[in-house]
Formats: sequence, structure tokens, C-alpha cells
Amino acid sequence: MSRIARPQARARPAGGFTLIEVLIVVVIVGILAAIALPSFIDSIRDSRRADAFAALAQVQLAQERFRGNHPQFAGSVTDAPTDDPPGLGLPATSPRGHYTLAISAASPTGYAVIATAVAGGTQAGDAGCQRLRIRVERGNIFQGAAGSDGEFDESASNRCWAR
Repeated sequence: MSRIARPQARARPAGGFTLIEVLIVVVIVGILAAIALPSFIDSIRDSRRADAFAALAQVQLAQERFRGNHPQFAGSVTDAPTDDPPGLGLPATSPRGHYTLAISAASPTGYAVIATAVAGGTQAGDAGCQRLRIRVERGNIFQGAAGSDGEFDESASNRCWAR
């Protein structure tokens, strides 16, 4: 019997990725995540400041209504208007719960209301903007921001307030 020579089958390259290719992709994704994640978190913190702005505006409007009926501005956010001393009867936290609210330096001519980032929340890491303040003095409104324990910056260059 004669044998017919059969052509040898070609070896096919294996489908898939090599370990080196996978490692390169993982490194590239890691670098992109390391660059993008802090920027993304900062954007979220910026947008959550709107929660504080809404709460501060609510207190400011309530103070103007209160002052129309009393000889001075209210000294408390949470105390009821019928308490002694009277307050505004509003919640002590911002609508979404990222900030707590407090009134200080209430007088017949002005007050300051401060929104402080809740400890342990994401806003607590908002460097330089953990505390936001509206100060009203003799009809003038001043907007300021501060870190967790610093002085308030009311300058126009303050990055925490969009102007």
C-alpha cells in the first residue's frame, strides 16, 4: 500500500490575551482611575454644596420674616417661634443631610448662619469649604467659607461660593 502524503496542519495561534497584555491594560486603567477619581470626587463635593446653599437661603428668608415681627433676628434655627427666646422652628440639618445649621451673633441689626459639614460625611473632606456662612450686618450680606477650624474667608476670590 502506498501512502499518500498528507499536508501537515498548521498550528493556529491560541486565541486570547497574554499575561503581559492583561497587565498593561490593568496598569493603564489604574493610572486613569488615579487621575480621574479625585477630580470626580471634587465635582461631587462641589455639587453637594448646593445642599448647604439651599439651607442657608431658607434660614435667611426665615430670618427676614422673623425680623418683620420681632425687635431682633432669631438666635436659633430649631427653637420654635413661641419659645423663649424664640427661634425659626426649622430643621437643624440641610435638606439632604450633608450639613448642620447654627445661628450665631443674632442682634437687632444682623446675624450669621453657618452650615457645617457633617463629621464623617463626604463633605467633611471638602478642603477649605467644610463650613459655609452667610453673615448679614445692617442689610449687607457677606458670604464666607472656612475649613473645619479656620477663619472665614469672605473675599470675592473664595472658591467655595460661585460668583
